[in-house]
Amino acid sequence: MSVHAAPWVHVVPEHGALPVDLLLTGRTYVARLDGRRMCDTDAVFQEFYDGLRLPDYFGWNWNALYDCLRDLAWLPADQYVLIVEAADAALPGDPAGRRQLFRTLLRTGRRWSSVKRPEGIDLSRLLVVMSCDAASVADVQEQVRSCWEETVSSAVWSTASSAVSSGVASAVAS
Repeated sequence: MSVHAAPWVHVVPEHGALPVDLLLTGRTYVARLDGRRMCDTDAVFQEFYDGLRLPDYFGWNWNALYDCLRDLAWLPADQYVLIVEAADAALPGDPAGRRQLFRTLLRTGRRWSSVKRPEGIDLSRLLVVMSCDAASVADVQEQVRSCWEETVSSAVWSTASSAVSSGVASAVAS
């Protein structure tokens, strides 16, 4: 069984599965990362650097990770699947860091989201699969949902703030 907060993020129990048709469309690049190796933020960045063969200009911070994940031009493929095994073990003792990781993955997925295929099927070009211990699925799912709500509300706030700024700028120019 798969649970997702956004169409491109799936939380599955270890040894769980997703329907194969979600993963096998055109050229697919699959990266497997291990949450157990993500003991701190530097280790998170190292895991992504190694697993996705990030370019040498990668800046080793959250913004740089987001920038690289939203591009992926050095990995030519029609679709990308990012599997984070033991996602529940990532950044133990750093809940803020884990939220930042999840928000980064959610923002990236939203950026890549939904492309229209000639057959009329909507698919995201980036799928994130977070595998974790069966007992942790509900907790990780809730963390992802919470991060998604934060991501969406900050995007709405940013858009509203930009609109207000534009309106103020127009009023001042008049």
